[in-house]
Amino acid sequence: MIDRSKRTAILELSRQGLGTRRIAKLVKASRGAVKGVIASRQERPEPVERPSILVPHAEVITELTARCEGNLKRVHEELEGQGVATAYSTLTAFVRRQAPAPKVPEGSYDFEPGEEMQHDTSPHEPVIGGKRVPLQTASLVLCFCRMLFFQFYVRFTRFEAKVFLTAALRFFEGSAGRCVIDNTSVIRSHGVGAAMIPAPEMVAFSERFGFVFRAHKPGHADRKGRIEAPFGFIERNFLAGRTFSSLKDLNATARQWCGKVNGSYKRHLRGVPRDLFALEKPRLLPLPLFVPEPERILVRNVDPARLVNVDGNRYSVLTSWIGRDVQVRVRAESIEIDGKDATVVHERIPFSLGKKIVLPEHQYVRGEKPARGAPPPEEADLLLILPPVAGYLTRLKASGKRAPALLIRRLLRMAREYPHPALLSAIAEAERYGLFDLDRLERMVLSRVDRDYFPRRDDE
Repeated sequence: MIDRSKRTAILELSRQGLGTRRIAKLVKASRGAVKGVIASRQERPEPVERPSILVPHAEVITELTARCEGNLKRVHEELEGQGVATAYSTLTAFVRRQAPAPKVPEGSYDFEPGEEMQHDTSPHEPVIGGKRVPLQTASLVLCFCRMLFFQFYVRFTRFEAKVFLTAALRFFEGSAGRCVIDNTSVIRSHGVGAAMIPAPEMVAFSERFGFVFRAHKPGHADRKGRIEAPFGFIERNFLAGRTFSSLKDLNATARQWCGKVNGSYKRHLRGVPRDLFALEKPRLLPLPLFVPEPERILVRNVDPARLVNVDGNRYSVLTSWIGRDVQVRVRAESIEIDGKDATVVHERIPFSLGKKIVLPEHQYVRGEKPARGAPPPEEADLLLILPPVAGYLTRLKASGKRAPALLIRRLLRMAREYPHPALLSAIAEAERYGLFDLDRLERMVLSRVDRDYFPRRDDE
């Protein structure tokens, strides 16, 4: 094709009266090309419209583009699966000619290696088990090399924030000196923008890794554009056209996809994030020698069915723990229940399903009956707190008024709530008169507490 400068020269020489042969020799072009330019009388060459090889597949491409939510990478993979072999650039050019998208100018921020990382969350609805499930996508990016890491969570509290950031910093094997966030209450205690003060537990978390939290000015979201852009990329490229069997499968696939994306060429960077990460890694703050797994500590009471309720699901424990308070350690993947003499570990269910999880060793064997006559576990606790109550307890169980376990449990509650002198005085009087009605016994205790601990003045 003859460029514009030669076309201009050809037309000008033709106007001066030179012949076609002479003009072709001067501009070093064929006589046919020179004749064509003179006949068109146009300095700008007409665009050559070549039909694309994808024209016969236009309807299939339109359908796949809608199904994959505009992700042309996924469309290209699906076309290859259907036997349509074409280059990715051919597909993008074809779609671009069909519906060209306007380009919007963007701002820019420059960062030194190890200077800053950005964190944010965004709601997404991936397909899990054939259904769209609303989840929170948490992501972290290193601003210099653009290395990306993201995971999905049912909810995003401070516990999930610590779980995610710990996993992300382990993925990067280090931390930048500053972590920029929006003014979210998950990390923020009070204040906004430059005056933002993180919550004390988040300050302690950041100090463990050596970085500090900073918030951008309200309404200035482009300050953390490094993390805002990937959310659309995740929705259009990672989630489009994919289904998952579980939340664990979703997060495992996301981790693998991060490795793939971080190793691919980025046109706006003119490089590969993983190659740039090799330059940034020596400038990152190293991880501490010991990185504890984030956990949430709860106190729960074991119900009569030997179950502990945690986040809307119930987990089994030992029979001897019924009625006792136990300490529950909630971690990212597991739940540890610490009792007096053992620890029970369950796999954590992230969704609140009202599900009952019973370990095989906690199940009754069909036909097996619990041992008769065995004292309930509360009896040992009661005798440990109030040894003088042993005689009254024996006669109370022999009275047969109610199930012994319920009576002992109520006596244990009174031993924990009321002053021991008033309780022992009331029990001694009840034993002297053969009184085994615990409602009346509790009223006697309250009467003594009122008399001994709340004396009236003489005029009252």
